[in-house]
Amino acid sequence: MLLKYRKGGGGRLVKCFVDKIVQDNTRGDLRCPECGQAFARETMAYGRPANKIIQGKVTVKR
Repeated sequence: MLLKYRKGGGGRLVKCFVDKIVQDNTRGDLRCPECGQAFARETMAYGRPANKIIQGKVTVKR
């Protein structure tokens, strides 16, 4: 598990707002701790810091 995130609404996971991340197992570098591949990049969305997910790199478990 990379992140534990409080997602609001339905639909795909496109971005994760930093303030809604409950648990971060990536040491904050947005890379998989096992293989080292980047799965997101830092951005701003609606004036808030967010992590934009690279599509196809992440699977969501509800």
